[in-house]
Amino acid sequence: MVQTTLTVVKTGALALLILLGLTLGRNADATSANFAAGAFSGEWTLTSTLIVAFGAAMVGSLFSSDAWNSVTFAAAEVRNPSRNLPLALVLGTGLVSLLYILANLSYLSVLPYGGVPDGTTTIARGIQHATQDRVGTAVAETIFGPIGAVLMAGAILISTFGCNNGLILSGARVLYAMGRDGLFFRRAGTLNANNVPAFALVVQSVWTAILCLTGTYGQLLNYVIFAALLFYAFTTAGLFILRGKRPDAARPYRAVGYPVLPALYIVLCCAVMLLLLLSPTTRTESISGLVLVLIGIPVFFLWRRVEGPTIPRA
Repeated sequence: MVQTTLTVVKTGALALLILLGLTLGRNADATSANFAAGAFSGEWTLTSTLIVAFGAAMVGSLFSSDAWNSVTFAAAEVRNPSRNLPLALVLGTGLVSLLYILANLSYLSVLPYGGVPDGTTTIARGIQHATQDRVGTAVAETIFGPIGAVLMAGAILISTFGCNNGLILSGARVLYAMGRDGLFFRRAGTLNANNVPAFALVVQSVWTAILCLTGTYGQLLNYVIFAALLFYAFTTAGLFILRGKRPDAARPYRAVGYPVLPALYIVLCCAVMLLLLLSPTTRTESISGLVLVLIGIPVFFLWRRVEGPTIPRA
């Protein structure tokens, strides 16, 4: 109930901002300037520097969508997973993508892209020089006045709490599954009297606190996204390997567009990872993420030797 309520509230808040931006807050001058032919042509000359910068700029947008797969963490507890998991993934990613695209159209309808750093109004600063890069807040201030910043701050707090609530609950299920498979502490693969992986939740909270003390929020984003992309590529590659090794295995989930779409996904993941390694702003954290993942290889074999057989499945 908590997660559903928070999801409805934050989705509704974003939808309202989009609606108001495209109607009540629409700025004819900004719209004509932003959507005019060649409006951004002077800033989009294709160069190697721009390509690398594009990869670094993807970190924020990728992180904002990175929870798309969290529903699969609780796959063992989903009713009719062969139907409901793909449906949840398609509807979830589809709705979020649609909202993000419409939000950007709304921003471009309210604020001009260009502006001056020392502008006295949100319109004068534009999207390019929005205060602390908070474009959504600038749009809310333009529509509602000074109270808009307060309203946006409240919406962000609700969104953050909902995100944390969902990720904490689903993330512990990963440690739970690893404990059951003999890849983590055995105790993590157990449930308490309320059928909650309490030990896994504690371990997750401790590790999260440690990560929060290792650097800035931006550094953590670069670190996490590189590692996530690496595992996404490996997971998708596993699809090809399993189809080759086990051609007759039961496949309750369809791989739409196989083999073209999965292969394209791997190529795009690798391309963004390469750009993150090339960009001076993301290189250090990306290498750190890669090193930590590589350390996991000997740890995996050592852990399997120490832990022995897995916990029998029910």
